[in-house]
Parts: sequence; structure tokens; C-alpha cells
Amino acid sequence: MSPHPPNSLLVVDDEPDLRTLYELTLVREGYEVVTAGTIEDAWAQLAERGFAALITDMRLPDGTGLELLRRLDDAGRSEKAIVITAYGSAQGAVEALKCGAYDYLTKPVDLRQFRAVVASALGRVAPPAAKVSSGETTAVRKRTAELPRATPAPALQRLVGRSQGMQQVHELVGKVARSMAPVLVHGESGTGKELVARAIHEVSTRAALPFVAVNCGAIPELLLEAEFFGYRKGAFTGAAEDREGFFQAAQGGTLFLDEIGDLPLAMQSKLLRVIQERAVRPIGAVSETPVNVRILSATHRDLAEEVHAGRFRQDLYYRLNVICIHLPPLRERAADLALICNAVLARISHEAGVQPVPTMSAEALRRLAGHAFPGNVRELENLLQRALALTGGEVIEAPDLGLDDGAVAAAELREAVVAPPAADPIELPAPQRPPPLPSDLQAHLDEVERDILLRALERHRYNRTAAGASLGLSLRQMRYRMARLGVIVGDSLADS
Repeated sequence: MSPHPPNSLLVVDDEPDLRTLYELTLVREGYEVVTAGTIEDAWAQLAERGFAALITDMRLPDGTGLELLRRLDDAGRSEKAIVITAYGSAQGAVEALKCGAYDYLTKPVDLRQFRAVVASALGRVAPPAAKVSSGETTAVRKRTAELPRATPAPALQRLVGRSQGMQQVHELVGKVARSMAPVLVHGESGTGKELVARAIHEVSTRAALPFVAVNCGAIPELLLEAEFFGYRKGAFTGAAEDREGFFQAAQGGTLFLDEIGDLPLAMQSKLLRVIQERAVRPIGAVSETPVNVRILSATHRDLAEEVHAGRFRQDLYYRLNVICIHLPPLRERAADLALICNAVLARISHEAGVQPVPTMSAEALRRLAGHAFPGNVRELENLLQRALALTGGEVIEAPDLGLDDGAVAAAELREAVVAPPAADPIELPAPQRPPPLPSDLQAHLDEVERDILLRALERHRYNRTAAGASLGLSLRQMRYRMARLGVIVGDSLADS
């Protein structure tokens, strides 16, 4: 098999008219195009030479486009694949992306979108034809192709860890960066979800183009549509000029939607349409503007539960959750703690101009290992920044961390076990010897807390939400304490 030119394409479709249409469209863009009508014809072409990418219809006389994708994967081929599916076939699009397709198009194919997707697959940028002349288009493509890629990725370097969970994260980042498949990053607050999204962007062909991060929960509901899609001058009171939205700002690059589960249902519906149509309509505009962005999203919520509760659209969930990357909490990554501390200290020392970089004492690491870290890596970074400011030497000791777990635990113990005073002093029992101090304070406190949780669950018929509320705990806090203390409730009795 001969090496492929960087602009060579294989188009697979059983309809001659469509093959001709695709071929003419691509040839005008400067591509070298070869066509095939069946899977076997396509495979024969692939056996003779390589291609930069292939474009295949989903339905072919001797099989499906997915079968061709699986053959490519089994043979270890490097061609990027674009699949054309029937209009509205969300399941087919999702299956194509899961099988390794770079991107997908729906019929009837919009040729402007068709050119943009092919350009994106080959690392080019296709500016909107209505605003840029053909000469400018060629110049922009040439400049973009010459832009340096970000290697190695700084964000990927900051994802420190050798634990099994982090090794899986690194492996998935490398795999998903090669396609346009939407990625949902799931993890608790402070685990580094935005860092994963930046790493995916930085190792992809879009690295030299914009990365726009949006915190969906921080935008007032009334401003969501204007912030996401932009607006035209005069569209509403105060709109003194045209303004781009997040989608336009991320054109050609990556749009990261953090805390996607916080979006209200009305905005979810509008977001779904943009993802399907790859076009936005700014407020006050009469027509849609094509956009070429990759969507990455993140949440700390269980979106499957949110769908079940009717708070998140099921069709949007399936669009966003093509590939899920789960970030483990810090308490499940004890083996990574020393590595993370060293990396964080090196970074914040460099930012603060501190030399040499302080190290952690064995006692400080032991103290950190015993901490629950509800704030995960973000909390650890805050602790180390404070320790760096307080320490006077080259070694960070346990007191520098400012952890006061013992005092809090002692206060909780006093509240739990102190007995109320007797009402009548005459009937006070004879003085008794005080109970001995526990030899293991943490184990004793855990036993007290476990007993309180069990009594609260029993009182509320094992409904975790109600039991937690009676103790001033959220459902999430209740689940965490139950898991930490080994309190197990049967699924048939527990609420969701």
C-alpha cells in the first residue's frame, strides 16, 4: 500500500448521482477524490493505497458504513471516517461515533456543512463562504495548516497520577482526541474536569484554534440564549451592537460546557437543535449561522438519574454521552497523592518565584492521606498554597497544612455522646468513675456516626433523602457517609 497524499479522499456511496455531487464539491476544494459504490469496492481501493479520510454512506448494498469502520479499526488503518446517516437518526450517529467515526452528517447533506466537516477532519478550517472570498479561504487554510500543534499538552501533563483510574483517563483522552465525538466528563467537584477537556483539545487537530469554557450554572437563565448564541443590534433594549455568543467564539475549535446538568429544560432544547443542525440563530437574526465546533461537557450530577427525574432531556443526554470519561475522586487515588503534591508544589512555587521547591514530610503526607478531601484536587491545591505561604523552610510539615480534623471530630463526639443533666439534684446517682478514653478516637467516632445513621435510616424507613434531611445532610452527603462507614441499604428500600 502506497503512502497517501494529505488531501486524498475516498467517497463510498451506492447512488451515482450523490457520488458525483460529493466528488465535484470536493474537487473544487482542491482534494483528490476516489469513489466506490460498495464496501468491497472501497476495500479494494484501500488495499491499493491509503487515504487521508473516507466518507461513507450508512446504508450500502453489501452492508453498512459501520462494518467498513470496524474493518478499518481491525486493520489498524489511519484514515479518518465521516459517516452519512439518515436524517434524524440519532442512534445511527451515536453508533458511528462509538465505532470510531471522526464525525457524521445527516441527509439531505448540506454542502456547506459537508465541506466544513471534511476540512475539520483534515486539520483545515473552512470559513463561512458568505463572508470570505475563495482567495481568502485558501490563504486562511494555508496559514491554519502551518500553525504549530501544542505538543506535549500542558493540561495533560497536569493530570498527574499512576493509579488505574488515571491511566484509563489518559488512555481515553488520547483516543477521543482523534474524532469529533461528543465527550461527557463525569466527576465530583474539584477533580479536574475542565483540565481533561483542555487536554482533549490540546492533543486534537483543533489545538491551535479557540477553546471556550462555559460554566452553565453561573449564567442567569434570562441571559442564557444571548450568551450562547449572540444577538443582533436592536434585538432588545440595551443591544447597542452585534455580539457573538459562545458558539461563534469557539468557531473551528472546542466549546466546553461545564456543569451541563444545571441548564434549564428550555435551554436544553435549544442546545439540542444547535448540535443537530450545526447552526445557531442569534437573537434578532432572521437566518442561522453555520458553526463548526466540537462539544465537550462535564457534570458532577448523575445525568441518567436526572433524565429519569425529568430534569434533563433524554435525547440531549444521548447526544452528549457518546463517550464518557469518569474522573475518580482523590480519596480513591491515595497512591497518587505524593505525585500530585510534588507536581502542584512545583507549579505554585514557580508561579510565586519560590526556590528551591519545598518537599512534603512523611508526617504531612500521612496526615493528607487520612483526610477525606471533599473538595478533591482543588482542595489539595488550596491546602498546599497555604502551606507554601506559612512554611519557613524547605520541608512542609503537618502543622503547616492547617488541617484541624481532630478538633472537629472531638466536637462532633461531644454533641453525640454527652448526656443531659439530671432534673433533680437530690436524685443524682453516686459519682461514678468516668469511662476510659478510646484508644482509637477515629474508630470510636466512626462507630458513633454509624449508629446515628442507622437509627435515622430506620426511623425514616430507609429513605436516604429523608434520613439525611433529619440530620442536616444532603442526599449526596448521606451517600458519602454511608459508603465511608460501610452502611448498606438494599436497593429495594433505598430512594434513588
